Amino acid sequence: MFHKKEKEMYEKIPSLLGNGSDYHVYDMTLAHKFTAFAVGALIGGVISYVFFRGIAVTIIVAVLAGIYAQEPYRSYRLEKRKKNLLLQFRDLMEALTSSYAVGKNTLDAFTDALTDMEQIYGEQSDIYQELFLIIKGMQNNLNIEELLANFAKRSGLDDIVSFADVFRVALRQGANINSIIGSTRDIIIDKMEIEMEIDTMLSGNKNELNIMMIMPLIVLLCMGGLGSDMTAVSNSIVNVIIKIVALGLFFLAYKLGKKFTTITI
Repeated sequence: MFHKKEKEMYEKIPSLLGNGSDYHVYDMTLAHKFTAFAVGALIGGVISYVFFRGIAVTIIVAVLAGIYAQEPYRSYRLEKRKKNLLLQFRDLMEALTSSYAVGKNTLDAFTDALTDMEQIYGEQSDIYQELFLIIKGMQNNLNIEELLANFAKRSGLDDIVSFADVFRVALRQGANINSIIGSTRDIIIDKMEIEMEIDTMLSGNKNELNIMMIMPLIVLLCMGGLGSDMTAVSNSIVNVIIKIVALGLFFLAYKLGKKFTTITI
């Protein structure tokens, strides 16, 4: 008797109040899906036409490329959201440090920080929504350590996870919360500066990689403009296979190049 193997689905981490975001996943809107499809179809269509010069093949490849582009675009949007969340969290640390420095308790400190985040990022920002849930949870007698731990778990960011762990230990042992928050802020700022320096150092290599990927297309377009028959459509199976292999090698080289020029800390 055969059993169909079901694909394991990721289960979102729920908020303690039931309506928090899980930053491990990104649900694209219809506009985002259309944008991903359009960009993928455009790139795939151009490459296909340059190599094969066939309308039917170009349309098929464009559609397939548009479908394939959905997941890379989703990953791009997800990483961008998490980077923005970390940047907003750094500013939250600034606001909490100021409140704790004047002797305010935890609830008042987070409430003042909520006002600051609203002024800086607006009510629709992720950090405002998370702060709102934390304050609402405290007002409903939920433990601040558990609220922060849940936010950290959903965020998927090591800096927020570390802060939640240190905050829990400091609160239980009566340590200086203001000093801990200030240290967390400094660590996040240092990490961001290091990442910016790495991006600056690798920007030249990334540009070279992009140019190297575009050059074959430019060469083929120039050859076609000069009337060369090498870019013309051929019924030879060998010719088609060679072009497909060449495209595969270029795609593999691009993926490896992106991997080598991506450094995380």
